[in-house]
Amino acid sequence: MLAALGGKSSDFGKKLHEFIPKSIQYLRKGYNFSIFRKDLLAGITVGIIALPLAMAFAIASGVGPDKGLFTAVIAGFLISALGGSRVQIGGPTGAFVVIVYGIIQRTGYSGLCASTLIAALILILLGVFRFGSWIRYVPHPLVMGFTSGIAVYIFSTQIKDFFGLQMGSPSADFSAKLVEYYRAFPTFDPLTLAVGVGSFAVILLVRRYIPKLPWGIAAIVLATAVCAIFDLPVATIYSHFGAIPNKLPIPSWPSLSIPYDMFNEVLINGVAIAFLGGIESLLSAVIGDGMIGGRHRSNCELIAQGIANFGSVLFGGIPATGAIARTAANIKTGAQTPVAGMIHALTLFLILSYFSPLVNHIPLAALAAVLIMVSWNMSEAGHFLRLLKAPIEDRVILLVAFFLTIFVNIVFAITLGMILASFLFMKRMGQMAKVVSLAPIFQEGQAIPAGITIYEVQGPFFFGSAHILKSILDQVDPTTKVFILRLRHVPLIDGSGLFALQEFNNECKKKKIALFLSGVQEHHGPVDVIGKDRIFPHIDAALERAAKSI
Repeated sequence: MLAALGGKSSDFGKKLHEFIPKSIQYLRKGYNFSIFRKDLLAGITVGIIALPLAMAFAIASGVGPDKGLFTAVIAGFLISALGGSRVQIGGPTGAFVVIVYGIIQRTGYSGLCASTLIAALILILLGVFRFGSWIRYVPHPLVMGFTSGIAVYIFSTQIKDFFGLQMGSPSADFSAKLVEYYRAFPTFDPLTLAVGVGSFAVILLVRRYIPKLPWGIAAIVLATAVCAIFDLPVATIYSHFGAIPNKLPIPSWPSLSIPYDMFNEVLINGVAIAFLGGIESLLSAVIGDGMIGGRHRSNCELIAQGIANFGSVLFGGIPATGAIARTAANIKTGAQTPVAGMIHALTLFLILSYFSPLVNHIPLAALAAVLIMVSWNMSEAGHFLRLLKAPIEDRVILLVAFFLTIFVNIVFAITLGMILASFLFMKRMGQMAKVVSLAPIFQEGQAIPAGITIYEVQGPFFFGSAHILKSILDQVDPTTKVFILRLRHVPLIDGSGLFALQEFNNECKKKKIALFLSGVQEHHGPVDVIGKDRIFPHIDAALERAAKSI
């Protein structure tokens, strides 16, 4: 009894262990100054890299840059402190730009807060009920499709600021946005365009010749300095959004004044934010694991993402998730533990507190140049083109997700993409299953007694392939008295497969044929519906019994 209790206690300890944040694990394991020094350097570097991205993603999402900074500080700290990844960096990301911009346009910031709170709750529940491992069931072409679609959408949101177009906020609809840009194009500002092009050129040169230098910061610092020295009349963060506060807001419950008729939309948006945030964060954690040879705790990570999004809303932020590029930068600059991610958030907090007057003078065209480069990196154009040479099913999923993300919305793209991927997967599995005669094989080694026919099912026997038995009896020798069906190479039998076996047994009875099953395994389920005395683990036993029954 004590052994049993000890076993149960051990199992409970293992289950509880997967919810312990990586930060606690590594701080307990002899954290020392040598490790801290590496984390400090990595955290400061990534904090500087995250500064322009946090503001740019917020602007592209239709909110002020301050909300991006608040998100990067609060959510970034919580994701590192409570998450299940050793090197994850969290904050606002490009993945959310499409959905957040659309929510802001339709329901306003209060609608975004409501949707984010719903998403936070869903993420926590997904982690508690251990759904973290389900990320493996999302096909790569689907992820690549909506990621590339998001990249195109992000690029489209930056045209206004890059060219200095004189127009209001662009439409959330991609096609309508292009029409608006076309109509406003005669109003472009050559000076703003020059700043944007110059910033983009700096980015390319830094990436080519000084790869260790953060290219986003380099372009923004140089563009800001040039505009300030020559007093260039271009749009800046201050001229467009007002002064950025030099401190975090006091946490408070947001105003959730949502009309009743919009509740369903808010709920659907919350589910979409949770799904997208969960996928993005776990993909980022998986990539991080590959770079450091580690292993993240997916369920702990989902809970941390939920708590971080809840905290972001309380501080006036926007949705957050794991950031793949910043996580990679964190690793490359020497991060050892989650402390680096917490330092990254504290670095942003110090910049916000002491350097916000300088941040106010950043030209919007320079931020647009940064996001254009981000969208190019995010598109993974080379990989996208390679997937176009994949099997037709993968190409269909890729292109459907890509175009729906751009021209409809990401919620519909993900939903239809998953449904389509599921159907195509079932089609593939159904095509793999077949029924073949084993007579040629046995004739070479041993004689099959007259009146016995042997067939074998190969592949999964489920609702997508249950039809394969229907016409078999029309092909067998009319003198057949015993039909042996071997299931040795069947990895799965579902309810439809069991029903098909029962129907096949009924057809055999009508023709006065006895049905025997061989190669039956435990995971095949209750196949004994045809009678336990006709179920055999091996073909030899089935043949011996069949020969005696004739």
